[in-house]
Amino acid sequence: MTAGQVFLAVVALLAFGACLRRGPATARKAAADTGRSLLGMLPIFAVALPMAALLAELIPADAAVTWIGPDSGMPGILVASLAGGLMPGGPFVTFPLVLAFAKAGAGVPQMAALITGWSIFAVHRILTWEYPVLGWRFVALRLIAAFPLPVAAGLLAEWTIRVVPVGLGGP
Repeated sequence: MTAGQVFLAVVALLAFGACLRRGPATARKAAADTGRSLLGMLPIFAVALPMAALLAELIPADAAVTWIGPDSGMPGILVASLAGGLMPGGPFVTFPLVLAFAKAGAGVPQMAALITGWSIFAVHRILTWEYPVLGWRFVALRLIAAFPLPVAAGLLAEWTIRVVPVGLGGP
């Protein structure tokens, strides 16, 4: 287990302990909700993780390294920022794709920009939720205001790697 997984396990155990303090019924309900969530997510993971492994083999490493590799610098960060906004779907689709890019040789700063671009500029979400609910004026203002954020995330990740090089090498 990674340190992040250990941390999440400890937080989960602490939360379960807090549920137990409220009473056995609360703990049983939390455990039942957890089981239902796991049963709902397992089929998604059963498809998404093999998809990531297959895509990692199909994405030419030289193309990934050229476009969004660790030495692609600012152009790679810009490409990753744009690609993140164009990636379809939620986290069960996106993170296996991100894993595939990382395994194909993408750089950490570029992956930071890609995930930030996906978080902020997801075109599918803008078209299906944001525009219909909030209108184009709001969408335009938000996009203009948020435009530099994926690039800033990539540049900050690059700077952080130089300053704190331990443990930031990728998955």
